[in-house]
Amino acid sequence: MTTTPNHYVTLLWEARAKPGKTAEMKAFLSTALTASRYDAGNIDYEAHQVEGQPGTFVIFERWESRQALEGHLQDPRMNELVPELLALMEGTIEDGIRFLTPFRPAP
Repeated sequence: MTTTPNHYVTLLWEARAKPGKTAEMKAFLSTALTASRYDAGNIDYEAHQVEGQPGTFVIFERWESRQALEGHLQDPRMNELVPELLALMEGTIEDGIRFLTPFRPAP
């Protein structure tokens, strides 16, 4: 996992709903994301549907630090949410995680 010079962590998470579960997964993600936005250290937590790919969702997350992200992942509510999510999606949660490292052109 990479942190920036300011120590914030950015990740994208992509997941695909099982056949026939798109609406249910969208509703689930909407509810789950609302709580996560209030986790300590959360900067941004937004869900998106991928245009032209029904059932494919991308979550953009930014956290103040690696510790804040770990705190989110260890929150007791995740013990309930993860099994529910896995029942709606194809593959594993880990399959869709990509950590991002920002860069800008030198001045």
